[in-house]
Amino acid sequence: MGMDLRCQVNNHAHRTGEMDLERLLVRRGQSFSLALQCFTPLPPNHKLAMILHLGEQLNVLDARAGSDKWWFRQQRAQNEVLLTVHSPADTPVGIYSVTLLLLSPDGHILEQTTPETFYLLFNPWCKADSVYLPDEELLEEYILNENGLLYQGSWDQISSLPWNFGQFEQDVVDICFEILNNSPAALKNPEIDTANRADPVYVSRTITAMVNANDDRGVVLGRWDGKYDDGVSPTRWTGSVAILRRWREAGAQRVRYGQCWVFSGVACTVLRCLGIPTRPVTNYSSAHDTDGNLNVDYLYDEQLESVSEGRKDMIWNYHCWVESWMDREDLPKGYDGWQALDPTPQERSDGVYCCGPCPVKAVRDGDVGMKYDAAFVFSEVNADLVTWIVYPDGQRSQVSLNQKTVGRNISTKSVYGDYREDITKHYKYPEGSVKEREVYEKAGRRITQLNGAPGQLELKIKHAQAILGTDFDVIVEVHNVGGEDTPAQLTVTSNAVTYNSLHRGEGIKTQNWCQSLSHKEVMRLRYDHYGACVSEHNLIRVTALLQASSQPDVILQEVNIPLSMPQLHVKVVGDAVVSRKLIAHISFTNPLPITLRGGMFTVEGAGLTAPRELQAPANIGPGEDVKVKLSFKPTRAGLRKLMVDFDADRLRDVKGIATLIVRDRLTVN
Repeated sequence: MGMDLRCQVNNHAHRTGEMDLERLLVRRGQSFSLALQCFTPLPPNHKLAMILHLGEQLNVLDARAGSDKWWFRQQRAQNEVLLTVHSPADTPVGIYSVTLLLLSPDGHILEQTTPETFYLLFNPWCKADSVYLPDEELLEEYILNENGLLYQGSWDQISSLPWNFGQFEQDVVDICFEILNNSPAALKNPEIDTANRADPVYVSRTITAMVNANDDRGVVLGRWDGKYDDGVSPTRWTGSVAILRRWREAGAQRVRYGQCWVFSGVACTVLRCLGIPTRPVTNYSSAHDTDGNLNVDYLYDEQLESVSEGRKDMIWNYHCWVESWMDREDLPKGYDGWQALDPTPQERSDGVYCCGPCPVKAVRDGDVGMKYDAAFVFSEVNADLVTWIVYPDGQRSQVSLNQKTVGRNISTKSVYGDYREDITKHYKYPEGSVKEREVYEKAGRRITQLNGAPGQLELKIKHAQAILGTDFDVIVEVHNVGGEDTPAQLTVTSNAVTYNSLHRGEGIKTQNWCQSLSHKEVMRLRYDHYGACVSEHNLIRVTALLQASSQPDVILQEVNIPLSMPQLHVKVVGDAVVSRKLIAHISFTNPLPITLRGGMFTVEGAGLTAPRELQAPANIGPGEDVKVKLSFKPTRAGLRKLMVDFDADRLRDVKGIATLIVRDRLTVN
């Protein structure tokens, strides 16, 4: 009669019930059952065989047990046969086709079922799988949690961005396999690519290349210049699902646009969906070392204008990547566990814009020769910041050296709640420790020294909390600890910058002479100036340069000032029950002294509602309140989060969230 895939029973046992109950989704290394339904009992001397197809690969299964191969056992019961299928823990993941054959005693095919399809995923619950993670609490977070936090802001003012990973949302698993199928390796040689999908190292490296669209038919196109009119501003995304569906619906055409947190969020969704334990990570003051010398070199002239040529070294205010848990059988012992994977296109690796998997332990211990890209990740968290003044005759002077700026407060969401876990110690030994210096030498790093002895001038930059839309003061203080008046020129600049150090618009510069033992310079930053050019990251950089006229003292200090943002208020009204209507009330007050135009709310939530857009009123005046509402019906029970974003012409990345517990209809009286 046919074959029953027993989807509900199998999917619950394999922890894929949240994905689908109408299709079979199972994990490798764990048995699952099929039921063969017959019109009449099978003759006792006839045999059953099973054919599995994965691409061009063909597996013929029989009832002989063997742990390293596919096999099945059978139990006959009147007009039904229950088959228990065993898969190897190192077999390729993918979408399989299964056919059952009825064979005569001499092996001829008498009948066969219509082919059925099932999905096979990695299995971090299986000890024999190379992604095995022996901690149920970690698996609840790094495989099963569809919501999370991505950390942004600056090292001393950390903020969190709620993100809807949505790895169990409808059809996301299909899109994940389509991403793999569109990789250059799969298009060039599908048979070899299919075989390699047994290896999480291969799969995760492929995903880091395919999440960005620089080389291939990848998912997201990166852009950092603020010009997003032909796509979606990176700050508008609240989750991965809308991005993945847009990529698929456009026929594997790149989605515009993303930045580092978007790339990491999408990669986390895909890897969790495929069964690889994954968590997003944020590194504060993250170095982008373009020349591989493990220094970030900033070059200025005496007017504090950048004179770096070609590709510039940069320090990003923060940078996001992901870590995935797996064995590294391709490396010497000791490098299993968390692997850094960076899908943001920064540098090429083996000719492709991807990074990792790189053992986090290799980064901490300075083993920069380990696969993949350990030297680049090491510099992201360990590079020195060296600042130079370039004089008109071409001579340059090293004016500052900071060995503690880069790689701060490396963060991920805790498995125990919505708060930050600091994992800096996994990437580096304590700053200034003997072990840290040993690692530098092991990495082949030249220990940079600042030229000359400490001078008699000190320079500090201070500011109160800065709120977007208001004027605020920045105070630059000069102290002479030498006891004698020393004439010195103080140059101060302020610029609107992006989180990855790109300047926007015209900055402000002041230049004064100071001669007393103590000098204070106050720079007032007015919204009517910075508001027109501030980036979507709402960040102001203040740089101060102090040059003594008669002493060799040259000092440079720099601070990044995040502008505090308003929040959306989200309230959900009604009983949170599957398929029962709820109303979300969203309110917002314009905090700026200008009228906002073109406002748009974006709403989504895994198990609650697909991504939706709500138009705001055409004009929102200064201080004006805006209220919108939408109705939705939850589709799945459990702890759920509704995420909302607001963007307008002069205000972006305003977020709000509502958390609710959805009950199943069967549990409601």
